[in-house]
Order: sequence, then structure tokens, then C-alpha cells
Amino acid sequence: MVNLLGLSPVELQAFCAALGEKPFRAKQLMRWMHQAHADDFGAMTDISKAFREQLEKTATVQAPAVRRDTTAGDGTRKWLLDVGTNNAIETVFIPETSRGTLCVSSQAGCALECSFCSTGRQGFNRNLSVAEIIGQLWLANRALKGDAAGHPIAERPITNVVMMGMGEPLANFDNVVAAMQLMLDDSAYGLSRRRVTLSTSGLVPAIDRLRDACPVALAVSLHAPNDALRNELVPINRKYPIRELLKACVRYIEKAPRDFVTFEYVLLDGVNDTLAHARELAAVVTDVPCKLNLIPFNPFPGSGYERSKPEAVARFRDVLIRADLTTTVRKTRGDDIDAACGQLAGEVQDRTRRHARREARATQEDSAPRAPRALAAEAGVPRVQAAEERVG
Repeated sequence: MVNLLGLSPVELQAFCAALGEKPFRAKQLMRWMHQAHADDFGAMTDISKAFREQLEKTATVQAPAVRRDTTAGDGTRKWLLDVGTNNAIETVFIPETSRGTLCVSSQAGCALECSFCSTGRQGFNRNLSVAEIIGQLWLANRALKGDAAGHPIAERPITNVVMMGMGEPLANFDNVVAAMQLMLDDSAYGLSRRRVTLSTSGLVPAIDRLRDACPVALAVSLHAPNDALRNELVPINRKYPIRELLKACVRYIEKAPRDFVTFEYVLLDGVNDTLAHARELAAVVTDVPCKLNLIPFNPFPGSGYERSKPEAVARFRDVLIRADLTTTVRKTRGDDIDAACGQLAGEVQDRTRRHARREARATQEDSAPRAPRALAAEAGVPRVQAAEERVG
């Protein structure tokens, strides 16, 4: 059985042609699947009965199954979705007054091991298929708005999609791009490029590929103002250091739907949140058209980090604003159900054995992980002793 949910328009046309149907049938199927959220071919009433009977025998419309559906006190909603082989991913919907944003996962786990991210601690199993990626949007729309009895839905509960869930999207390039192209297609979800954002830890060659293949809004997980510290927090920096990453961002803007890149910066108490760090960050990004999104760290068990204090966040922000950099502080949403930024973990059967090796190292070190301040010192970050220089 072919899962039609993950087929591109061209692939769907080829599928219809193989069954003796004309190309316009593909658009009909797309609208039923992606706009009416239908998974029952019998309900597709403007399609001939004979074709529907063929579809019943040869195809299916199948999104990942829901294992758990949880709603936070602030209305944030999180689904734990079964993607087979004892793996489950998480998808989060964040309601706001003027928009509804869906945070979509691209992998079962993540192989990049950013030290402050719960997903990276789970290890990595595999890339998600196109149907599993777009299926998150399909399922969330259906759950939030209802099936609408097979009728297209004009009022869409999800206005924005961010590829910021579990996994590094650019490490699953082909499937992520194919899914985003469905998100943009007028016969599917019809989102604008400005309302689809991809967040990456900094895979420089893939950023260049994305610029040419499917330029959507770009967010980059920066989290440090220098290579020494970023090597520790975001290990992929050892391969693609900050200077190369920033050059790729400038190249990306040439074709991007927005005239800036968003830099995400998780603030970790005592690690990357001093006034010296803020000034260094301002100097590093000064030549890149950008906005800075400061993210208070969202704790998870065994992280070894603490959230920067509110006054620390405010002082860090003010340094950037005084440097004429557009800067916002992300409001924490859904942390009471572990749905906030950096907290998504799901259930991952690690194939890389990184998780096991990490546990072994912790045992050898008498289960005493390095303190965040020690980590910063080892990374070559100057320790700011003066009270007026210490943020928080």
C-alpha cells in the first residue's frame, strides 16, 4: 500500500497515471488529504466510485499514530507520536492571539549532541519520512479543527510551522525539503515561505543547498559568541565554525523570504550569559542582517545547567539592543508538560550508542558531571570576576 500523504504533486500525478487517471485527480487527492484532512477514500465524493475503489486497494493516507495527547496550563498542546520500531517523536502546538504555531520534528532523536538539549541526550535512531513529517501537520490540523466531514477547511488553526522539534532538519535534507514544499503548495497547506521556519545548528553546505532548493525563513542555533565555547555547547561547530556559519547566513539572505536571519541563543547561568559574552556576541553578528532571539534555558533531568536569572536575561538583552540589534526574549511555553524549547525527548532507540557511552563516562567520573562554570572555563571563556560584570 502506498501512503499518499508523503507524495509530492509530481509523484501523486505519476501514481494516478499508473491507475489510468488524469493529472487533475492528483490535485483533488491533495485537497482532500491536506485541506480536508480526509483519510477515508469513500468520503472523497467528487472522485469517481471506480477510482475510489482502486484507491482502497492500493493506497492509504496514514499519519503517525498518537500515543499521548497532553495540554499545558497555557494551552500549549503536545502529541507523542508513534513512528515504529519502538520510537516516538513529539510535536507541539503553541496557540497565540494572532497565530498558531506548530513545532515539527524531523528525526527520531538527534545525532548532534548539543549539550543543553534533551533530544540530543536521547541519541539517534533514524530520519523521519516525508509522510511522518507532513503527517504531524496533517494530524495537528485535524485534531485542532476536526475532520469537517470531508469539507475543505477555510479557517486554519495552524498559521505557522517551525522545523524546530526533535532532530536536525538539514541532516534529513531531502525529506524535510519535500515536506516543506507540501506545506507551501496551494493545493495542500498553502503557507507562505515567511511562515515556515527551519532551525539549524549550522550545517553550512546544507544551508547553501536549502537556499537554492526551498528558501524559507531561517533560524540558526548560535548559543555562543566564540568558537571555543560553541565547540562545547554545539559540537557541530568544530566542523563548521562561527565564521563559516555567518558567511553562509549572508549568502542565504540573498534568496530568503525575509531580509534577516534569526539567531537563537539559549542563556545558561554562568556559562554564556555574562556582559562580556553579550558584547562579544554583538560584535560577532554585526555584519549579518539578523534578529536575536534569547531563550531562557528550560531544565530537564541531568542537564547540568541552570536557567539564567531574569535580571541576567534583561541585562544581556539590553547590551544587544544598545548595539542596535533587534532582540527579543522568547516566552517559555508548555514547560509544565516538557514541551518547551530544548525539552522534547520522545522515546528513541539509540542506534549510535552515544547514550551508552555517555553513561559509561559518567560512571567512570563517579557520576559527577562537570559544572557549567567549569565547562565554560575549559572552553577558554574568560571568567568575569567583577560583580558589575557578572550577569545575574
